[in-house]
Amino acid sequence: MNSDKIILDLCGGTGAWSEPYRKAGYDVHLVTLPEQDVRLYTPPKNVHGILAAPPCTEFSYAKHFHGTGSYTHDYLAGLSVVDACLRIVMIANPQWWVLESPRGYLRRWLCDAPHTFEPWQYGDQYQKRTDLWGEFVMPEPTITEKPASLVKFSMLKSRDIHPEYYGRYTRQERRAITPPGFARAFFEANQ
Repeated sequence: MNSDKIILDLCGGTGAWSEPYRKAGYDVHLVTLPEQDVRLYTPPKNVHGILAAPPCTEFSYAKHFHGTGSYTHDYLAGLSVVDACLRIVMIANPQWWVLESPRGYLRRWLCDAPHTFEPWQYGDQYQKRTDLWGEFVMPEPTITEKPASLVKFSMLKSRDIHPEYYGRYTRQERRAITPPGFARAFFEANQ
């Protein structure tokens, strides 16, 4: 029975990463803005697992390419959210936990990531290198040869970024959605 297993989805946005857990009957707590600020959150007792996806904006290599007008990063703002996620991991002491961020400057503070994946490795037809830190079982890729028809995620047109969410979420929010193939594979490896 999974209903007694609590999964925290920190900075989870749409809840796409925790969706396989929700469908399997886990007690999923989506801790995300604007309803809840992870920096002010106190976890419940008996947390089974934690998915943490702090916003990557301040750690992005590509930040200055997207018309922000600024070539600076507010690392302290970004690190305050990462710090909150790691504090929750320490307090909750779950059986497994993972923190993800697209490949970027977060490596300066957390070291090189022990795991990196590309969405195409799990059946999603784009590339976006994503780093993972934590204590979890890394799912085996379902695809080992990079398809020739892939598109870089940054080159996708707005309507092509998770079209099932088009109209409900901004382009930036859709860019942050966990690829469904990886979400399923992660769930199967970490229950």
